Amino acid sequence: MSINGFAQIALFFLILPLLAAPLAAWMQRLYAGDAGWLGWLLGPLERGIYHVLGPLADGEQDWRQYAVSVLAFSLFGVAAVFALQLMQAWLPLNPQGMSAVASDLALNTAVSFVTNTNWQNYAGESTLSPLVQMLGLGVQNFLSAATGLAVMLALIRGFSRERSTGLGNFWVDLTRSTLYLLLPLALLLALLLVAQGVVQTFAAYPTTSDGQSIALGPVASQLAIKHLGTNGGGFFNANAAHPFENPTPLTDFLLVLAQTLIPAAAALLFGRLVGDRRQGRMLLAAMLLVLAAAAVATYCAEAAGNPRITTLAGVDSQPREAMPGGNLEGKELRFGIARSALFATATTATSTGAVDSQHDAYTPLGGLVPMVLMQFSETILGGVGSGLYGMLVFVVLAVFVAGLMVGRTPEYLGKKIEPFEMKMTAIVVLLMPALVLLPTALAAVLPTALTALGNPAAHGFSELLYAFTSMANNNGSAFGGLSGNTPFYNLLGAAVMLLGRFGTLLPVLALAGHLAAKPRLALGAGTLPTHTPLFAGFLIGVVIVVGALTFFPALALGPLVEQLQLWQATP
Repeated sequence: MSINGFAQIALFFLILPLLAAPLAAWMQRLYAGDAGWLGWLLGPLERGIYHVLGPLADGEQDWRQYAVSVLAFSLFGVAAVFALQLMQAWLPLNPQGMSAVASDLALNTAVSFVTNTNWQNYAGESTLSPLVQMLGLGVQNFLSAATGLAVMLALIRGFSRERSTGLGNFWVDLTRSTLYLLLPLALLLALLLVAQGVVQTFAAYPTTSDGQSIALGPVASQLAIKHLGTNGGGFFNANAAHPFENPTPLTDFLLVLAQTLIPAAAALLFGRLVGDRRQGRMLLAAMLLVLAAAAVATYCAEAAGNPRITTLAGVDSQPREAMPGGNLEGKELRFGIARSALFATATTATSTGAVDSQHDAYTPLGGLVPMVLMQFSETILGGVGSGLYGMLVFVVLAVFVAGLMVGRTPEYLGKKIEPFEMKMTAIVVLLMPALVLLPTALAAVLPTALTALGNPAAHGFSELLYAFTSMANNNGSAFGGLSGNTPFYNLLGAAVMLLGRFGTLLPVLALAGHLAAKPRLALGAGTLPTHTPLFAGFLIGVVIVVGALTFFPALALGPLVEQLQLWQATP
């Protein structure tokens, strides 16, 4: 550990809120119908989209109509990406002549990108052509993120409206989020990345003098939205550890900021749209406090190193005077331990899933933290849109628990929390653990599933637990060591990702519709204040307790027992 390492982490937590505040203000204007000069520039395109959509883009939708629109649009996306992969060999922009993708892998990939998971059981540079990467995966990077934002807006309207059946219009929310938020930010970030040396080309792969191909492609354009949209699917198999995808420490820092920026701004946007900015600041403070603790914990665990290595005679734990010692296995030396730890925690706290280091090579405690962040239901910033509506579900749960403790009818923002709201909350809270633990248990006993593991015993179990935690939470990162491109993992993974996305999304929309129809109660002396540091701490406690009670037994079989074995075997 070093002052420099802690300073790098602290710099991120200083800059992120400073960028999130003006972005939240812009998003408030945008969703109020004022796109500013972008409206003048892109307004004709927006109106053209509405003309094609026809009656679909007219008027308000209730929660059922909103849900049907989300499901229909997403189903079409799965079919389109699936078809592109099957027809890849006959499509243009395929300079390497890549063949069609196997159907089970194509289905897994299509579901993965439509659900904002971006789990990859393939190497992008050797499996998918530039056309499929752009038209299939790149487009879904925009649209899956915009879908999350649309559902987030529907839930916020549920809290802010009263005696209403309308939650907005999904097609309008989707269009405006894509055109005026995601597209401009992605263009700006892509230009910055190209200036730093990220590849952007349609040329065929060049060949070295010894016959080795060098993979290239339209990387910067996909990389920008992959992080801004908390998608995470890399153009290259090495993801953000690849020098063509993440060449400098500055690009690494920009990518960490990009994947956390919109989720952070969404928390502040919530406060603005419900008419109480203190609520948004409370949510963001709670999220950043947990993320900061996780980043520091991961950094400390990795900087402490592997005791089995550091105690060996003749092994130098500090290989260079300028490079601090610690566990450098699986990490890029140009990034170091501190930035690798920050990237690992940011990518799993959000639903990004991109990696600039190999999580499988972390110490057991270092790998435990990113896994636990996902097991907090991606509420610590979380995905674009989905992170905020996931956290708001836990706010409802926290308010309900607090109401039971003091013997009052729970309410939040003037809305009573009654049995229907708690039923929807229970579905959201309980579904994810079931989608993690049941498939993990199945894979742990099936011989065909176990053959895909690269490591035995506790670490192998950690690989399984991490994989299904990632898929159920629509994260997409992997521990590594698991060869997941088999029919078992492709098909089971697709089902887990679908249920993880839409099994949560639909109850959230039902919750929004029910809240919007309620009257708003006047605040009184007995109203629980939900903008205070006390409530922020209580909310953090609820998130941690739910995650700990659910996953501690499984964690004890994986990273915790592995860490104990590591200490026990150290002389």
